[in-house]
Amino acid sequence: NTPEDARIMAWWDYGYQITGIANRTTIADGNTWNHEHIALLGKALTGSVEEGYQIARHLADYVLIWGGGGGDDLAKSPHLARIANSVYRDHCPGDVTCRAFGFVDRQGTPSPMMERSFLFNLHSHKLRPGVEADPTKFQEVYRTKYGKVRIFKIIGVSRTSKNWVEENRKCDAGGWFCPGNYPPGLKEILDKKKDFAQLEDFNRGTKDDDYQKEYFENLNNPELAKKRARMNEKHEEEMKAAQKPTETKEKKTLSDEEKIEIYSTWEDTADTTLMWQIVTTNAVDDLKRWLDQDPGAAWLRSADGRGPMWWAFESKNQDIVSTLMMAGVPHTDKDKNGLSPVDLLKE
Repeated sequence: NTPEDARIMAWWDYGYQITGIANRTTIADGNTWNHEHIALLGKALTGSVEEGYQIARHLADYVLIWGGGGGDDLAKSPHLARIANSVYRDHCPGDVTCRAFGFVDRQGTPSPMMERSFLFNLHSHKLRPGVEADPTKFQEVYRTKYGKVRIFKIIGVSRTSKNWVEENRKCDAGGWFCPGNYPPGLKEILDKKKDFAQLEDFNRGTKDDDYQKEYFENLNNPELAKKRARMNEKHEEEMKAAQKPTETKEKKTLSDEEKIEIYSTWEDTADTTLMWQIVTTNAVDDLKRWLDQDPGAAWLRSADGRGPMWWAFESKNQDIVSTLMMAGVPHTDKDKNGLSPVDLLKE
């Protein structure tokens, strides 16, 4: 029921069906080898509603969302965000694997970044309490019986961009291969991209060693990467809130009783593991952000009675030691084997 010249935006998985069954133009399909183009699509879907809309209105007339649960668009969306960030490094700043984008628990609660996204708002439109697509940008025009497929019409499509693409189509001699060109309306966004260099791209003369190194470090320590991402996002939110003159936020403090309760609990947890990784890698900024949000983290102790102060002395990370001392953490207490942090320094 769409016009014959309609362009459908959807994740590439459904491109062949859109073209082969519906006979409509799709933005990407399973044969789209252009990684940068797929990244742009991922950026539109997992970016904010406004950012995604500003991309979509220059590329498409409709958006198709798969919402069938299980492996639907929302379930796979963290992968979309990572692909977007591989080319558009401002997508998840300081978070190469985009751990800030995803679900925060098994009940499907979205992270703040996911909740703000173009995809989440269309996927959850009128299905989750309080979630409704902006009627000035989208109109739901089709929904299957059980809501597994939803199609939204994009309001305010750029006719200038659509006409420009048609007028600047370049085909080969046979007329069957016609690669598209991006309209000028997307220039500001496209100027931010960094062409993706894979590990095997030795013949291109380009390197992206720092990105690759951090990416694999995050894959090897996903919980640490997720914790850092959450801390960074919360820190940014607090910074924005602090800029508002009407809002004041007191720094969190612990009572002596709360400190004693945490300090006297010796157990191995995800938090003690993350703390060990932060301290032993001398990630001072990560530690400070964590303590700003949760001062009790300075008093954590693992099952052997050791905590961040022991690990800081053992790793000879003076900045970490100073940070913990400012938080009031002692350096003369004993672990399970009767060793203090200072004793580890002597070893």
